[in-house]
Amino acid sequence: MSLQTKTSTEVNKKVTFWFATGGAGFCVSRALALKMMPIAASGKFVAIGDKIRFPDDVTMGFLIEHILKVPLTVIDAFHSHLEPMEFIRPETFHDQVSFSYARMRNEWNVVKVDGGFDLKTDPKRIYSLHCYLYPFFSICPKSIRRR
Repeated sequence: MSLQTKTSTEVNKKVTFWFATGGAGFCVSRALALKMMPIAASGKFVAIGDKIRFPDDVTMGFLIEHILKVPLTVIDAFHSHLEPMEFIRPETFHDQVSFSYARMRNEWNVVKVDGGFDLKTDPKRIYSLHCYLYPFFSICPKSIRRR
């Protein structure tokens, strides 16, 4: 992502950095969190976000990649609402860290789960995904529990 930012020494400097969408989730190591503390603690994180005028997940990427010069690691098991969920293969569901969903252009961007609940009951497919992964819960349809 490119960002126009103003600093005390350089006006309108364009910087490029990666960020992790908060909807998918992200992990920060203890070592990185400790490195971030002097820069981001006590309201400083919010001040950085206000200054660059971007949301918290983008601010996190800016802080980590641009200010601290620590590259983000891409982990394919985190899934943002910005990627097409339908392409996550059911046989890999157990290997994923996070799933997401969003309503885009009057359609739900959701994982494809065979069986489970009907679309009216479960439009975001979260209940169906849960029952795919953990079929023996009492909320799951009997047809899934027999697998």
